[in-house]
Amino acid sequence: MDSTEGTFEFKLYRYTPSLGAAILFLVLFALITLYHLYQVIRLRSWYFLVFVIGGVFQIIGYICRTLAHNDTNSIPIYSIQTIMILLAPPLYAASIYMTLGRLIRYLDAEALSIVPIRWLTLIFVIGDVVAFVMQAAGGGIMASGTLSAMNTGETITIVGLAVQLAFFSVFIVTSTIFHWRIHQNPTEKSLLKGQPKWTETTWVTIMGVLYVSSVLILVRSIFRLIEYAQGNAGYLISHEAFMYVFDSMLMFLTMVVMSFYHPSKLLNPRNMERQGGQSDGTTTQLHRLSSA
Repeated sequence: MDSTEGTFEFKLYRYTPSLGAAILFLVLFALITLYHLYQVIRLRSWYFLVFVIGGVFQIIGYICRTLAHNDTNSIPIYSIQTIMILLAPPLYAASIYMTLGRLIRYLDAEALSIVPIRWLTLIFVIGDVVAFVMQAAGGGIMASGTLSAMNTGETITIVGLAVQLAFFSVFIVTSTIFHWRIHQNPTEKSLLKGQPKWTETTWVTIMGVLYVSSVLILVRSIFRLIEYAQGNAGYLISHEAFMYVFDSMLMFLTMVVMSFYHPSKLLNPRNMERQGGQSDGTTTQLHRLSSA
């Protein structure tokens, strides 16, 4: 569909979506999502279902991407794939936020967090939800198909991406400060196994996974923000390769990295119960939500 206003022409795609690339990432996301689902069930890490749902969103998005190859004028196909691919990373981010909160409690290191532990997960997840809703709303408005709606939807999506980027940047700073503090003032639990091995899932390897995943999502969010800020006729959105390099590939790598040292190998319900019982109210509520 092309919409014209003055000399500006709005297009759903400024290229024919690659069928091969769409099928490749459809298969990759399907395989890694199934593996994550297996890990969630085996480790009973129901709080991590949010991450799996992010993978399902990617699968739906790339199914629509394959369909778009032969139907570049379909607004429903365009809208669904845009919304699904946009909304998967905020779900990954929510899982990362919850993982840090659980890890801090597991290490008995609540006093080392610059954000009170009972608020840490809640604050970042609320920010993530706001970004999620704004991006979903932006995508939904763009789905109406009118030029003014497309422009309005893009603006709302940009704000949603900016909110996500801001909260994620603060989260990375929070994680880094916590890591430095526990290195300077280790807890008994953090010293329990002595020098950690990189072949094992320990709190050190989990922190490494959180850093890598966070940077991947951060780079992707910066890319998307610039892409939408350039507008429908921008250079980035006009060249499909950028999307696959700075979104598809980075988000697939995020799922792969999280599967190597799956947080729930350490932060599973049995270990958390041994650690002193009950989680704080925030995590309990989030656990119930993710299990619903």
